[in-house]
Amino acid sequence: MRVIAGKARRLPLKTIDGMDTRPTTDRIKETLFNVLAPNLADCRFLDLFSGSGAIGIEALSRGAKSAVFVEQMQKAADCIEENLKFTRLDDGARVLRKDVLSALNLLEREEEPFDIIFMDPPYGKLLEKSVLQYLAGSCLADEYTIIVVESDLHTSFDYVEGLSLHIYKEKIYKTNKHVFIEKR
Repeated sequence: MRVIAGKARRLPLKTIDGMDTRPTTDRIKETLFNVLAPNLADCRFLDLFSGSGAIGIEALSRGAKSAVFVEQMQKAADCIEENLKFTRLDDGARVLRKDVLSALNLLEREEEPFDIIFMDPPYGKLLEKSVLQYLAGSCLADEYTIIVVESDLHTSFDYVEGLSLHIYKEKIYKTNKHVFIEKR
């Protein structure tokens, strides 16, 4: 796995061993960032369930002003910090070693809305639903925030409209998908 574009282009990124994380493939990452490209310059990026940090690091490399990484697994959070130092993108970065809902609660007390919120939660546990329910009533996302959820193909988002959120784009891949959501 590597950084695809920007200041840290072609630099390799570490991942943790085992099946605890699922790194997003370079091809899917490139497709995602082609969609996000017009909104990346100087944006505030939030990477939830960060794993190795590859998505937030890609955002920083491509011009995001700052990125907050939320990862509760110790080994994965260590990996994010190593990757940030290696890519020299640690100045605009903050790693929160907490579960996502605790981190959102903390961030809400000290932050303004994020421009882009990305999450890649463990599949099949409905964690994305809990986060979207939280964000629907939170000041961390406003009507200009792009929320992207990476999920398996079978994950249903039929509840989103009831949260005053709107799915405006879906990108389907072989084994997973990206769902792009905004507040109404």
